[in-house]
Amino acid sequence: MLTARMVVSCIPHRMEPMKVWVFISAGVVALCVLSIAAAQPLHTSSATTETTCNFGMAKNEKRQSCRIPIPSGCVVANFPGTTKPWTNISKGGLTTCRFNDKETDWTTRITGTCGKCTTPHCSARFAVVFDCSATLPPPTTQVPTP
Repeated sequence: MLTARMVVSCIPHRMEPMKVWVFISAGVVALCVLSIAAAQPLHTSSATTETTCNFGMAKNEKRQSCRIPIPSGCVVANFPGTTKPWTNISKGGLTTCRFNDKETDWTTRITGTCGKCTTPHCSARFAVVFDCSATLPPPTTQVPTP
C-alpha cells in the first residue's frame, strides 16, 4: 500500500508541505469521481450504433453524395435532450455539406451531399446514430460468484 510518507519522499524537498497535500487530495478526488462515473446503472442507457458514409472530391468536382446505411431493426436516435436526429458531418477542404432533404426521410433512406469542391482536395464524413434497443433483449444483471 502506498502511504503518504512514501509519496512525500518521492517529491523534491523544495516543495512546500501544503503543495504535497494538495497533490494527494487531488488524486483522491480524481479516484472518487472515476469510481462514481463507472458505477452508473445500465438500465438508463439504450443500445446505439453509428453508421457512416465517406467520400473524397477533387478540385472543381461539382457534387458528391453518399447513402448512410440503416441497420436492420434500428431507428434514428434523437440527440439527447432534443427531438432532432443525432447526426454529425465532418468535412475537409472548401465545400458545403448537408443531409439532402429531398433524398432523406430518416426512416428508409438518409443521404449526405456536398457541393462543389473549390480546393485541391475535399473530403466528407456523414454519421448517424441509431437506437437499436428494440432489437435487443433487456439487459441482465450479473452477480459475481465468490
